[in-house]
Amino acid sequence: MELVIGRVARAHGVHGELVVDIRTDDPEERFAVGSVLHGRKPRAQECTDYTIAAARNHSGRLLLRVDEVADRAAADALRGTLFVVDPADLPASDDPDAFYDHELEGLSVTLEDGTAVGTVREVLHTAAGELLSIRPAGAERGEHLVPFVAAIVRAVDLDTGTIVIDPPDGLLES
Repeated sequence: MELVIGRVARAHGVHGELVVDIRTDDPEERFAVGSVLHGRKPRAQECTDYTIAAARNHSGRLLLRVDEVADRAAADALRGTLFVVDPADLPASDDPDAFYDHELEGLSVTLEDGTAVGTVREVLHTAAGELLSIRPAGAERGEHLVPFVAAIVRAVDLDTGTIVIDPPDGLLES
């Protein structure tokens, strides 16, 4: 399994810069000049390495120049490319209340009384904050979107693979 740390949204300018949507909490480290990124086109199996030549913020996104891309045409060809890392390469978090997305995906979600709610399918990153996309227990379809905030998410136990929530009335109603 690999984790996505960024996605190429489009080319920028005529010199081959890439507009990258950041999907990591540590962009300064992940996109540091001289770092090597592993890029994979969607649905492709193989990764290509890219060495970062320059990185700068621009309107909430990252503008990236890599050694292997010299012009706009080459940058356009990378649209949709995902920059990925191996979870084994990630450092352990010092914060007991901080989690990587891949640690939460697949966990069982219950109410405080033990009632099964479902399973975390993915963590969605929105402008308003993180949401847990939960597949309802016993259902093949549908989802509950639960804000990943302390007022609702009471406990996360990676050892037992469970998340305990206390949702406000109506949040889990379809």
